[in-house]
Amino acid sequence: MAESRVHTQFKLTSEDYVEADVGEEVTLPCHLSPDTSAVATTIRWFKETECIYLYQNGQVTERSGYEGRVSLITQELERGNVSLRLRDFRRSDRGVYICQVIHGEQKEEAAVGLWDREASGSQYLLHETQEDKLKREASAGELGKYERVWRREG
Repeated sequence: MAESRVHTQFKLTSEDYVEADVGEEVTLPCHLSPDTSAVATTIRWFKETECIYLYQNGQVTERSGYEGRVSLITQELERGNVSLRLRDFRRSDRGVYICQVIHGEQKEEAAVGLWDREASGSQYLLHETQEDKLKREASAGELGKYERVWRREG
């Protein structure tokens, strides 16, 4: 008997930005909508274009500089909560973070800005358009392929 594969379409919801004080723990919100279990998905968190956290098949990989500081709330994955917890917030952590969830052929993204409460004047990229997301994804994918060409032209 063939295995029945139920594929639920989902969207990601987040907030435009969150603020934190240096040294505190901050949660970058991201949820699947409708509430769908994220346990069997691939979850990637990027700071701009650099992948800092990867959850895949129950395994976690953290980028250097973020080890022990980033985590998902694993008991909340069943309810579609894929928010990233960041401990010991540093000024260098400021910027735009992208949550990416992949399930089968579906890939969804949501952006959230993380700002220092004391220096909140640098809030840029709060409303990234779909075109911006596509450009960023294409740029990240093509970087290696065109790197030599760019060097020759430069």
